[in-house]
Amino acid sequence: MSEAPARCGRRLLRVSAVQEMGAYRVLRAADPGGADTHPGQFAMLAAAERWGGGEHERPYLPRAFSIARHQEQELHFLLEDVGPGSRRLCELTAGDGLWVLGPLGRGFTAPSGRRRAILVGGGVGIAPLAILQDTLEGEVAVLLGFRDLARAQGAALLRGATLATDDGSLGHHGLVTDLLSSELDRDPDAVVYACGPAAMLEGVRAMCAERAIPAQLALEAGMACGFGACFGCVVPRRGGGYLRVCLDGPVIDAADLERVDEHAGSPA
Repeated sequence: MSEAPARCGRRLLRVSAVQEMGAYRVLRAADPGGADTHPGQFAMLAAAERWGGGEHERPYLPRAFSIARHQEQELHFLLEDVGPGSRRLCELTAGDGLWVLGPLGRGFTAPSGRRRAILVGGGVGIAPLAILQDTLEGEVAVLLGFRDLARAQGAALLRGATLATDDGSLGHHGLVTDLLSSELDRDPDAVVYACGPAAMLEGVRAMCAERAIPAQLALEAGMACGFGACFGCVVPRRGGGYLRVCLDGPVIDAADLERVDEHAGSPA
């Protein structure tokens, strides 16, 4: 008898565990038989119950979240309470139902040749770098930036990270792009993988363009569908036209971007 095909369509999963990580939560959902996940892909999430607000409990749209890990038949997501939809997801506990559609989108491409990987993350945008780190071989530099000490606890999601905080409460007092500049001065023969707030991603894009260093940026944008039908998540393509973050990305070669717009980054 042949095995059942792996599933990536919308399905009802059960929360298996929730881990507090400073200002963040790692939500884990059992996904037996789920499709293989490539680092950088995402899923559309919705709570199975009370997924709505206002006087008439008007339904929320599903929320797009990068997949932080997919191991032992579990999906892991890094959450931060930044609004009503993410707040409801942060309220979920073990046993609660979770609607999941995914994995969706295009992920990261492994480094070519002997180039060393540098992972650059900011805030909740560190999530896809965790599953990426799990797949990379050889020396990998991990540079993470956070607003404050509470959010910097999210760095535990990755191994061996060098940290920067906006308020100087931990690690370098300043921007994570300061750390990237120093790292590229030391070893310019690298490829950069980044996900985080739009301003950070634009800084990474511009720095890598100036130094002719390849970079792959995982963008985030508000989505209504997650699979290219609504055109609500477009970003400008270098040379004209647009790219859909959900279908052409979320991981996009930095050289293909004219710029990183403010709506195309994760919360800080």
